[in-house]
Amino acid sequence: MMRAVSRFRVWLLVGAALVWLTPAKLAAQALPDRPGGTQPVRLTAPRIPPLPEAQWTDAHRALVATYGPEVRIGNAFRTLLNVPALVEAVMPFLIYITSDTTLSARHRELLILRTAWLAQNAYVWADHAPVARTAGVTAADRRRIAEGPAAPGWDPFEATLLRLADELFRNSSVSDVTWSALEARYDLYHMVDAIMTVNEFTLLSMLFNSMGVQPDAGATARFPADVPYQIEVPARERPLATPRVDPIEGPGLRVGRTFARHPRVAETRRGNSNYVNRVSPLTPHYRELLILRIGWNCQSVYEWAKHVGSVGRARDHGLMPERIAAGPDAPGWDAFEIAHLDAADEIYRDGIVSDATWTALAQRYDTREMMSVLMTVANYRLVSMSLNAFGVQPQPTDEVFPNVSRR
Repeated sequence: MMRAVSRFRVWLLVGAALVWLTPAKLAAQALPDRPGGTQPVRLTAPRIPPLPEAQWTDAHRALVATYGPEVRIGNAFRTLLNVPALVEAVMPFLIYITSDTTLSARHRELLILRTAWLAQNAYVWADHAPVARTAGVTAADRRRIAEGPAAPGWDPFEATLLRLADELFRNSSVSDVTWSALEARYDLYHMVDAIMTVNEFTLLSMLFNSMGVQPDAGATARFPADVPYQIEVPARERPLATPRVDPIEGPGLRVGRTFARHPRVAETRRGNSNYVNRVSPLTPHYRELLILRIGWNCQSVYEWAKHVGSVGRARDHGLMPERIAAGPDAPGWDAFEIAHLDAADEIYRDGIVSDATWTALAQRYDTREMMSVLMTVANYRLVSMSLNAFGVQPQPTDEVFPNVSRR
């Protein structure tokens, strides 16, 4: 299996499946740099403004009435209101993660704030710092959250929680040492909830960063300005050869049967992927292009196998998986396809879509389509991180990553 390498390390594409490339045109098959290598850039103005109340329809008001008792109707919610179906997709799992999981309020807020720091999402930090305060997270704790798990003063288990966030964010996986340390105190439900808290707030941070969601008026919590941005984690380990969370017996995909070990997570998170695969206006060609590229970036072999194969049927939609692995520099892409690949790479590596890529996509996409691009990549980053952490295994007949030889 492959390890994460720099974007500039060349992998040669080989094998019978790659005969469409002549030897002179072999493309560099390199992964983007891992997230967290540089400090993500934060926008100071929205790309997609919150929907003004004067423009709310009865459908918008119904969503506010439904979710208002559970969440604050701030800039994030009002921005999602631009696509009501996206509100319906996102809110059930967000409410579960922030209100109903097995985690203590303190542990939950440590994970949320550390993830916000890693992604440099000012909205989530400002929104959750007051919540964390009520859960016993002091001002000194918040500073140490920014400093990371190695900061002096952490309880060893809480340092492990922060390390979990760091590993998921940077490596899209969890090391054996961290998993074992958490498992010594947490049962299966706690383990799944801790991982999904980081993954959900990674998803939200990617969305909010790229849409330019700004902290609400009156929000006072800010990142500790003098804490350097740095993440130190071990190298990504080899993909798991056996599951950490065994799927339940029965028919259906292993991913669904794995999440079914935690029924509340399975029930509430279903809307995210349902939006991407059944509601989003993106064509299957561009949807599967985005899903496979983020799966490749995260080195999620199960996600790759299913979206090349029976779930996504990439080739049926005019996509060559080998070329997706080769990335935006491979020959044969048109400019609009390159913009999608760049979006997947930038959201993964930088936590935000660049201005140039945003402009290239927005020349053809409306607001709903733009938000769907973001949701596709962000959701399948969550899925990839989950699959890697839980060790969901492809079937022996699945088509996994293209053959490569390293040099």
